[in-house]
Amino acid sequence: MLEAKNIYKKYNQLEIVGGVDVSIKKGEIVSIIGASGAGKSTLLHILGTLDKPDQGSITINNVQLDKLKPKALAEFRNKEIGFIFQFHHLLPEFSAIENVCIPGWIGGKKRKVTEEKAILLLQKLGLGARLHNKPGELSGGEQQRVAVARALINDPSIIMADEPTGNLDSTNARDLHELFIQLRNEFQQTFLIVTHNEELAKLSDRVLQMKDGKIIENL
Repeated sequence: MLEAKNIYKKYNQLEIVGGVDVSIKKGEIVSIIGASGAGKSTLLHILGTLDKPDQGSITINNVQLDKLKPKALAEFRNKEIGFIFQFHHLLPEFSAIENVCIPGWIGGKKRKVTEEKAILLLQKLGLGARLHNKPGELSGGEQQRVAVARALINDPSIIMADEPTGNLDSTNARDLHELFIQLRNEFQQTFLIVTHNEELAKLSDRVLQMKDGKIIENL
């Protein structure tokens, strides 16, 4: 479902990602681990089209992304890739349901249909009583679940998560990873997760270990 070949990226002549290949099947949960500075987040951002590689190709669902023009790439990203970050990046002035709806509205989906789906997702994630609460009124775990619902609103082919549990306590962190497994089992949702937490990474189907910009082990 995702195939990346020979990905290179330098910043100021410093090689951050050095010739990485990644292959992910539909319905797989794959974690990338490694020390700070190993290139994990840079690789994730490149695979998610948030950053461009200096060299290499990325294909998602048989679409070669480097062949797309900027507008088409932005549309592809909005529809096919969901993102979850360490800091939830929810808009503080909007309610939980409004935050979840935003990618759908950006994608041109009907307002009512998007709102109905957002409600179903938030209920599914245990937030049915928090639909109209703003982020500041939610706990850290609840905020991150809203971010998960937002990532799911457009039925993406893959969700890319950059340290999604980095701001959570151990209980909420484990709950979030178990939620990912539940979503994979129910909906065949595919996940690529960057994490420092090796214990949680072991819950994944596969673990890629990065060091000095290269994948050194495929566990």
